[in-house]
Amino acid sequence: MPQEFNLQEALKLAIQTEKDVMDFYLKAASMTKNERGKKVFELLSREEREHASHFFHHYKGTDLGTFEEFMAQPPKVDTAMLKNLEKTLCESTHERQAMEIALKEEEDLARNLEMTASHVIDPTVRGVFEKMAKETRDHHALIESEYAHLMGMVHETDVDTFVRE
Repeated sequence: MPQEFNLQEALKLAIQTEKDVMDFYLKAASMTKNERGKKVFELLSREEREHASHFFHHYKGTDLGTFEEFMAQPPKVDTAMLKNLEKTLCESTHERQAMEIALKEEEDLARNLEMTASHVIDPTVRGVFEKMAKETRDHHALIESEYAHLMGMVHETDVDTFVRE
């Protein structure tokens, strides 16, 4: 069933979503002891911030304050990603669990964004949701690759070695 967002509503939703995911990655990085895993989460956090800034640049509302003010706000503790991460926090938590949560949440988010985009009539607004979905899929692929490496699975950089043997 078609639904309609106006462009400003879509941009505001995109900005908040990017910030929520950024906050998750910052928290995951802070709890990760493995340096490689920490760097992946920090990279993802920076990319989410960058995505939010792209959307913020086009947002005409004044209710969010400046970009820096908005991004400096404390994380929303009621986001699904942070709730799931908080549930797993304990002395034995590893980046593996954070990556598993990230994989599931990025997959769910991408699917929801794609579904929303498919129901939006305005092509400009639909483009906002499609762009978010693509960026989310890209992050999912990056996390999946790092997860495979972390778990000792064949990494895509090792494919040539295994194919030749």
